[in-house]
Amino acid sequence: MRDPLAGLPRVTYANAAADFSALHACIDTHWPAISATLVGGEQAHLIDGRADHSGARVRIASPIDASLNLGSLPMADPGTVDRAVQAARRAAGGWRQTPPLHRAQALRRVAEALHDARLELAVAAVLEVGKSRLEALGEIEESIDLIGYYCDQLEASGGWEQVLRAGPGGESGHDRLRPYGVFAVIAPFNYPFALAIGMSAGALLGGNCVVLKPSPAAVLSAAALARVFTQAGLPPGVFNLVCGDAHTGQALASHPQVDGVAFTGSHEVGMSLLRQAAAAAFMKPVLAELGGKNAAFVTASADLDVAASGVARSAFGLSGQKCSSCSKVYVHASVRADFIERLTHVMAGLRVGDPRQAPTFTGPVIDTRAGQRFDAAVQSARLAGPATLILGGERLTGGIFDAGIYLAPTVVADLPADHDLNRRELFLPLLSLQTFDALQEAIGDSNRSTLGLTAGIYARDQAELDLFDDRIEAGVLYANRASGATTGAWPGFQTFCGWKGSGLTGKGGLGAHYVQQFMREQSRTVARR
Repeated sequence: MRDPLAGLPRVTYANAAADFSALHACIDTHWPAISATLVGGEQAHLIDGRADHSGARVRIASPIDASLNLGSLPMADPGTVDRAVQAARRAAGGWRQTPPLHRAQALRRVAEALHDARLELAVAAVLEVGKSRLEALGEIEESIDLIGYYCDQLEASGGWEQVLRAGPGGESGHDRLRPYGVFAVIAPFNYPFALAIGMSAGALLGGNCVVLKPSPAAVLSAAALARVFTQAGLPPGVFNLVCGDAHTGQALASHPQVDGVAFTGSHEVGMSLLRQAAAAAFMKPVLAELGGKNAAFVTASADLDVAASGVARSAFGLSGQKCSSCSKVYVHASVRADFIERLTHVMAGLRVGDPRQAPTFTGPVIDTRAGQRFDAAVQSARLAGPATLILGGERLTGGIFDAGIYLAPTVVADLPADHDLNRRELFLPLLSLQTFDALQEAIGDSNRSTLGLTAGIYARDQAELDLFDDRIEAGVLYANRASGATTGAWPGFQTFCGWKGSGLTGKGGLGAHYVQQFMREQSRTVARR
């Protein structure tokens, strides 16, 4: 079948200003047929290479329009989880013995299948997560590059095996990384492909088998992903999928024959998984990225137009539902008024609406709980003072807005430094603006957060850039980026490592040290005969 996207511009997180008119025309042409195949079906688990429909069924509603029935998902009980883990355990021996370079070849076939299906996959992400068209396509392209980059790393290292120095008496030493066995992969809704694929590909390339538990808000995407892995020809049981809620995730993570857990989600849940693993007879690896309270800094030397664009895009893209979203911006007092004027102008051009339509920048939030958090946050800001809420602050109404939960991009200003909105990850389109006189003090205030994922700065003064690089406590740093103050990492170009409470291992995804974390070191010494 001819690739409908062949010859059209490739979407990344850094090229949002490109001309995508031909791409949108192509999407318009193919959207009806693709969406018709996705909507209304009964999704299934994937266990040992076969569909499994066991479990009570729950209706899947689209956040775009609650009346749009996307189908149903089965809720896996502990018995279903056990079957999936046992299937992975049976397959683990053969997959472990598969040469590393052959595993890379198998994952490259997965990347090829993703490429062939990227328009279908993007439509699934739009329908069930509410991503914009470009955000969804960009995520699929990132997923393809994730696999390719991790395969490159494995191939370049020769499978992470090396000969060590000769020992006393002529002994030969050899060092290698070996798989653990079976990894539970627990993925969130906001990047249903990139995060599920990134964690799964790391585990698989490391020689482990996988049981993936997606968010119940991202089951269409997970089912499409399972089809991709099946089409790529991975042996049965190497990749398994179980659908369900938090109870399903807990049953999977705590299963005695799961050898490690990869998780992306909240700090609270990630730390509970770590404590659970530490309480066992021996420590199992827990690889987790746990969100952020990400700050940008706009200094007196900044290009304010670039800063306003970058801050707005990072704060309000996907309606703030990214672990890397810009949640706080510290602005030098001398440029505060000018920055707010430019930020207001940029925000006016970011269309909130139905993400199935081409002009939409951001769509709805994922569910009613997000809407309730927004209402509570806005009320909290209002109680802090009448001038605190400077932009937005309301739910949007009328037309499509009445069918889902659509929130106005919101800016609050001058809240006390220790106010809850300045310290807690919100996952909402809400930006807190703080004013500073000394950059060092602003960085110090940001560093008081227990989280340390991403941070950005806008400055043309090299001393300010150097101070930021030296003092900020975050794993992913950006400077003078119009496409996103704190968002937009790409495989092989940026790593994505959370410091402090934002991560557990000190090494992040998208980079050169990720796949090795799914393996454990073993040395072999052979004495001369």
